Amino acid sequence: MDLSARLQQLEQLVLEAKSMPLSSSVLVSREELLQMISEMQESIPEEVKQARWIVKDREDLLGKARAEGERIVEQAHEDQRRMALKEEVARRAGSEAHDILEDAHDRADAMRREAEDYVDAKLAQFEIALRKILEDSQSSARSVAKTLDQVEVGRERLRAPGTAADQALAPHDERPPETELYDERGATDEVERR
Repeated sequence: MDLSARLQQLEQLVLEAKSMPLSSSVLVSREELLQMISEMQESIPEEVKQARWIVKDREDLLGKARAEGERIVEQAHEDQRRMALKEEVARRAGSEAHDILEDAHDRADAMRREAEDYVDAKLAQFEIALRKILEDSQSSARSVAKTLDQVEVGRERLRAPGTAADQALAPHDERPPETELYDERGATDEVERR
């Protein structure tokens, strides 16, 4: 599964999460969320490997194009030398050799341009994919951060003693005693209602 699909799966998890009563917060499985994030982190190096292969393929193609061009040029030089040895074709040799060299350079340039265009197109596709992945991951990170903020606000509301007006109006002897609230780490928070 590619990174973009994993991000969509993560977004779906947050969208389908159960809502907390009387709150805009949602419950998300921490283990499932962390597992998805871990899988996304593992898939990023694979995408980087693909980019390296594309760059290596480009270099290989350019190397082959240069070698082929040099071979063609060398062959043209050899042909020119052979023709020049014969006096009867000496006049034609220069013209033909020149044409062969131009053709060789044109073919080598065309091969190089084709290789560069191919690699450039692949790199452009990869850049678009990486930008999409980056945008998706930033969007998901913002959604997760917003959800975490909502969870924290909900927890703060649960820990708070009633409103200030409720505390001020309650008679002293009717005020509830100090209570201890436990958070998920097991630590206590003493709350005194006034």
